[in-house]
Amino acid sequence: MKLATFDDDRVGIVVGDDGIVDITDRIGGSATDGWSRMRRLITEWNGSDEASLAEGAPLLSLSAVTLRAPVPDPSKILAAPVNYRDHQSEMQQQWHVSGLGFFLKAPSSIADPGSTVFLPYHDRRFDQEGELGCVIGRRAHRVSPEDALSHVFGFTGALDITMRGGEDRSTRKSFQTFTPLGPWIVTADEFGSPDDVDLRCWVSGDLRQEANTRDLIWGVARLVSYASWISALEPGDILITGTPAGVGPLADGDTVRLELARLGAPLEVTVSDSGAVASHTDGKDRGPVPPPPR
Repeated sequence: MKLATFDDDRVGIVVGDDGIVDITDRIGGSATDGWSRMRRLITEWNGSDEASLAEGAPLLSLSAVTLRAPVPDPSKILAAPVNYRDHQSEMQQQWHVSGLGFFLKAPSSIADPGSTVFLPYHDRRFDQEGELGCVIGRRAHRVSPEDALSHVFGFTGALDITMRGGEDRSTRKSFQTFTPLGPWIVTADEFGSPDDVDLRCWVSGDLRQEANTRDLIWGVARLVSYASWISALEPGDILITGTPAGVGPLADGDTVRLELARLGAPLEVTVSDSGAVASHTDGKDRGPVPPPPR
């Protein structure tokens, strides 16, 4: 099942090439109770099948609605650094995920599919990083790798926009609009194994990243298990699994397109430097060395 958030906190099932069934009225709570409807749906999920959820609900044209980030309000976003060996090599990093652990991204950095990534500084480098995003479905605390995937609700596309430099990763990756998600969630039962997913990412028509999640250093089950030992994972939390080689600088006017097999549609955003100012910190010439622009 493909589940999307659209318009003003409405939730729908994506059907066919241009349909979305509005199931908002099937979900308890409201937009004023502090949780998005998608997060509430995930929390209260009972394995309902698509037919029963969609029965009698209005069918809309997907092209007539505005898609939003599938989960706009996770309690946290955990991200795996250096989880492909080719990316470890291009960044000249001594350590990968097994020695670096996780970092946190601010939930306020989430951006909608089709929206604009705003580069905050005119004197720093910013790169695209295309990734598979994992959405937690039920609370996970100190779970084993063997049990980890049973705590996953589904998968989505994720872009981890990154400022290069010596500041902490959570600083360099938590600017507003730096975590585009979407275009929707494919539930785990439909998505299938996350360990064999083709990933491609283009910037303004240039294919920069092409990989398969079989090349992850830590696969999704191990990542979820490990993350659950750091912090209890709650329904709706987002785990982004790492980026392969091919990161490169972004500039005003660029478009970024991420395709993941089995997602059914790409995640696309544009890039703008409108309002950019000089950097507030002096980490420009420190930290991991990114590959030169192609």
